[in-house]
Amino acid sequence: MTPEILEVSFKGNKKVHFFNPKEIKVKPGDYVIVEADKGIDLGTVNKLGRLVVLSEIKGEPRNLIRKAVDEDLEKLRNNREKEVQAFIIAREKIKQHKLNMKLVDAEYQYDQNKLTFYFTSEKRVDFRELVKDLASKYRTRIELRQIGVRDEARRLGGLGVCGETICCSTFMKTFAPVTTQYAKEQHLPLNPSKLTGVCGRLKCCLVFEKKFYDAASKNFPPLNSEITTSRGRAVVDKIDIFKDLVFLRYKDDEIEEMPLKTYYKVSRKKKQYKH
Repeated sequence: MTPEILEVSFKGNKKVHFFNPKEIKVKPGDYVIVEADKGIDLGTVNKLGRLVVLSEIKGEPRNLIRKAVDEDLEKLRNNREKEVQAFIIAREKIKQHKLNMKLVDAEYQYDQNKLTFYFTSEKRVDFRELVKDLASKYRTRIELRQIGVRDEARRLGGLGVCGETICCSTFMKTFAPVTTQYAKEQHLPLNPSKLTGVCGRLKCCLVFEKKFYDAASKNFPPLNSEITTSRGRAVVDKIDIFKDLVFLRYKDDEIEEMPLKTYYKVSRKKKQYKH
């Protein structure tokens, strides 16, 4: 019988699945010790039961070893303090080696068998000398991991303009491509300051909302559709799918705001509705 699978979260909103072969009783929020790369690590139980079964599990999960105790949590706090200093020192060494890279975060594996530095860069970076320098300083396995700007946002977290925690650090597992075409289809102004998220890329919510806008837009006439009203000839200038409004532009550039139901009554009466 396959043992229970848990989802455990680590620093930087990283989430990993683990088997629970010893059937240790845990609940979301519990700190646990788990098998890691050539050692052990400490994380927090995020999901268990049916919520994990329904999620996508990649690779063969390692095992949960035990629940964490007070001494483990004290060591975790000590690691976090050391990570701050490691970040500062690594940033200085990056400057000394004149490398074109932005350091994002530093993370110790719980047992300190590995120290990982996360960075962003527009190009590939030859950091071999930097690794040697850091390894001689910390006497442990050093790993430098290049991540994208969206991964950086996920790792550091933050709030979006909506006031909620950014999606990539909560429920998102992968990043879907986002283009300005999504904004056009949602009738949004192509204003970079309003369309980009904290990562500097187009907001992921444009992807989430696409299906809704596609479905809602089918109830509206296409832009530039022609109609004749009591005021004369006009074209559909824009639509508001939330208020069920159609905005008509006349030859003199005057704009008329018309409820969608009224639009269809007029278009059927005048037989002017065109796709």
